[in-house]
Amino acid sequence: MRLLLAEDEIELSDALKAILKNNNYEVEAVYNGEDALAYLESESYDGAILDIMMPKMDGLTVLQKIRARGNKVPILMLTAKSGIDDRVAGLDSGADDYLSKPFSAKELLARIRAITRRQTEAVSAVIMNGNIELNCASFELNSPTGSMRLSNKEFQMLEMLIANPGQVISTERFRDKLWAYDSDVENNIVWVYISYLRKKLTAAEANVQIKTSRNLGYFLEELK
Repeated sequence: MRLLLAEDEIELSDALKAILKNNNYEVEAVYNGEDALAYLESESYDGAILDIMMPKMDGLTVLQKIRARGNKVPILMLTAKSGIDDRVAGLDSGADDYLSKPFSAKELLARIRAITRRQTEAVSAVIMNGNIELNCASFELNSPTGSMRLSNKEFQMLEMLIANPGQVISTERFRDKLWAYDSDVENNIVWVYISYLRKKLTAAEANVQIKTSRNLGYFLEELK
């Protein structure tokens, strides 16, 4: 699950990223409202965490702008204020929930699960191809030999392949989807994770394989 975190306090942002990544979320962090708006308009996220008080553009304005443009991404607002007026302003502007600072890691994770539940419930918790199943809740690959846990990147890559049966997915598409704004990532990192997945599919005795379409990309093919 991919989240955008917009928090201008660097130390808090780093701490939140660590918490979220340790709980199997992919997190991209920005530190002002203008960047938050740009990312939300140009990328697809499963949820966003917006601090209200940010430089360049406050979180409420970001929220109002994306809702006005029809973006329905679940939004959790972070605020140092706990007054009823602040809560009402956020909820009236289209926020799904709010969380007052300071807060515990457990409460943050519970709120994120709650606001994203409407999307995860709309999508099957298990997707299948051949004799393998990908559990979207547990990040596990299930096969006749048992279950194995996948890393975040492995999970997202296999999810893209299973969700697009027979369709060739380019290296650039994988890179842009999984690593987004990390400009330092090179295309060969995609090959590395494809190699990891191939080994795991072999170990799982899967009857599907990741095939290479020369100079085009990768696709999933069921063995006959």
